[in-house]
Amino acid sequence: MKLSQRNTLVTGGSQGLGRHIVEAFLNEGANVVFCARTAEDVDRTHAELSQQLQPGQKLIGLACDVSSPASVAALFAQAAQIGALHVVVNNAGIYGPIGPTEEISLEDWAQTWQVNVTGTLVVCQHAVRAMKTQGSGKIINISGGGATNPMPRLVSYAATKAAVVRLTETLAEEYRSSKIDVNAVAPGALRTRMTQQVLDAGPQKAGADFFAKNKKWSDEGAVDPRLAANLCVYLASSESDGITGKLISAQWDPWKDFQKFRADLKGDIYTLRRIVPEDRNKKFSA
Repeated sequence: MKLSQRNTLVTGGSQGLGRHIVEAFLNEGANVVFCARTAEDVDRTHAELSQQLQPGQKLIGLACDVSSPASVAALFAQAAQIGALHVVVNNAGIYGPIGPTEEISLEDWAQTWQVNVTGTLVVCQHAVRAMKTQGSGKIINISGGGATNPMPRLVSYAATKAAVVRLTETLAEEYRSSKIDVNAVAPGALRTRMTQQVLDAGPQKAGADFFAKNKKWSDEGAVDPRLAANLCVYLASSESDGITGKLISAQWDPWKDFQKFRADLKGDIYTLRRIVPEDRNKKFSA
């Protein structure tokens, strides 16, 4: 098994993609601590997943609000029950306010940043402190379409997800010498509770095109979340050692064959960058 005895922490692990990640890690032999905002969600998920544990395998569920630094600190203190921490998956996140940018309240904007960016940062801070002492580790941050494409009427979500990718790239460089690999995963369009949020907002707030896409995903299905979960397994395993600072699409990138492209992956492929005229075979002159 790819993750045998690897101790892993997954935020937002009680439902949607987070739950698929927890299940995939358990299936590959990892010990898992997962969290969710409510104790009810934690207890339900723990009871359901405990039935598939292998002998000696550990699964711990804890309530945690990643927007609260104190709650995150308590989470890591309790997660120490399973021993040294090898992998952290930052999955917890929210869409935030949906609607025209001029109507977004600063309170809603700030809350989205507190969960999606500050929450991710605080989790990463605790993870790095733990991993530096052992000389290795894996941090996986879940990004999304907002990181690479404008998302009208979801300005808070789009801005925070772009920030998460730059945070990922920065941490990767800062802790490269400590052999801590830090990567971001774009899971693709998933049918989750966020899809329902868009449908509840309606086409006037979400925009007709984005509403129609979510309606289609809700009715006909979207990207299989197991793709992103399996990519997280790969990034958590020794197979991906040394691959760091990347934004990887679960749906579109050939990550299963990355071993063939190791030399190229040391450069700026799969990173955020500014497009200059030369990238489009043009040359601007004054």
